Amino acid sequence: MKKKTIEFALRSTWQQITNMYNEKALKYGGTMTMAFTLLSIDANGTPSTTLGPKMGMESTSLSRLLNTMEERELISRKPNPEDGRSVLIFLTKKGKQKRDLSKKIVLEFNSGLEKKIDKKKIENFYEVIAAINNQIEEEQALNYF
Repeated sequence: MKKKTIEFALRSTWQQITNMYNEKALKYGGTMTMAFTLLSIDANGTPSTTLGPKMGMESTSLSRLLNTMEERELISRKPNPEDGRSVLIFLTKKGKQKRDLSKKIVLEFNSGLEKKIDKKKIENFYEVIAAINNQIEEEQALNYF
């Protein structure tokens, strides 16, 4: 059964990707989640309230992560000039360097895949992922009514 479900294939592959990126990030004193956060922060600042949903993280986990990243001087927080109730997250110089490194590692992995997998198959993969996301949205919509 487990080899015949899409969920199993996605989960087991994602777990392997997570392990691979965590091993790489550990060499630089970080985690995959930190790298993903660095890649998710906009150059003009990102409201902390949009970062959690963007990354699929609960606010408590995100808060702890941001505190750790601020302690490591990867990010800084500044009041949002357009909304005094929120905070904008910015990358520090060190954070930008780690972001560039993270981006390089991700692009190298993707480049390796693109050399091994036919372009049409990669396009099909993205079509399948879009269909899965559409199915999830439909399922969630059914739960709201």
